[in-house]
Amino acid sequence: MKAIEYRLPKEFDKSFIVFNEKGSHFPCPWHYHPEFEFVLVNRSTGKRMVGDHIGHFEAGDLVLMGPDLPHVWVNDNKYLERKNMDAADATVIHFTPDFIGQDIFNIPEFSSLIEILTLSSRGIHIKGRESLKIADIMNNMIYESGLKRLASIFEIFDIICAMKDYKLLASPNFIANKTSINSRHSKINDYILRNYHKPLTLKEVAEEANMATTTFCNFFKEQYRMTFVEYVTQIRIGHFCKLIAEDDKSILEAAYICGFNSIANFNRQFKKIKGMSPSEFKRTVEVN
Repeated sequence: MKAIEYRLPKEFDKSFIVFNEKGSHFPCPWHYHPEFEFVLVNRSTGKRMVGDHIGHFEAGDLVLMGPDLPHVWVNDNKYLERKNMDAADATVIHFTPDFIGQDIFNIPEFSSLIEILTLSSRGIHIKGRESLKIADIMNNMIYESGLKRLASIFEIFDIICAMKDYKLLASPNFIANKTSINSRHSKINDYILRNYHKPLTLKEVAEEANMATTTFCNFFKEQYRMTFVEYVTQIRIGHFCKLIAEDDKSILEAAYICGFNSIANFNRQFKKIKGMSPSEFKRTVEVN
């Protein structure tokens, strides 16, 4: 299933795009684009695919995605079969990294925002009170213009910089994104991404990062919000999903390419992370 590149027409008097998508269903296919994107579902239910993540959406669902991350929102059948033109409703924001100037993100006040935008390369499901605040702002932005509209997106940036209740969606390796916040992260990520298909030990990666094993374990859990083993497993499963979606590999072949030597363990880990079996995932991407 190849994602298609999708572009929205830009308005000459606006630096970023805000629009309301309303109809019997959400029409966009599996696609990607060079802009960052917020998607707020106001009405409808269904499943969303972001990279190799497949999850459920309903009213109030809010996701931030980075550039070139493939995604699609697929409405439940009851909406696809319905002729009510107001059955599905979403508010969407698209903005480029340089939408208000080439150097704006280099100023010190934007450092925490850069971290969040880096994470958005995997897609961020925003939850809790922050999502409610952002939803109100986004829906009001439809009717705003000028400095008020610009102030609103900065208000959203301020909220996401401080948020705690969120979930990363796509696996770390789905798009092989090697961008990181600092050189230590970069060194660790690069080493894992070069070697995930081989047996990897904690001691080996700790030495690569020039850290004692115990120190590395604590650092990794704090920075990555998961253990080293969990992270490597997600990397492998992310690449598996990419092979299935884009290269049409068989399940067994793709699993071995990604470093899984036991198919039973692979099936167990895949279902734990994705909530479905590898064969169910393969059928889903083939249909969509």
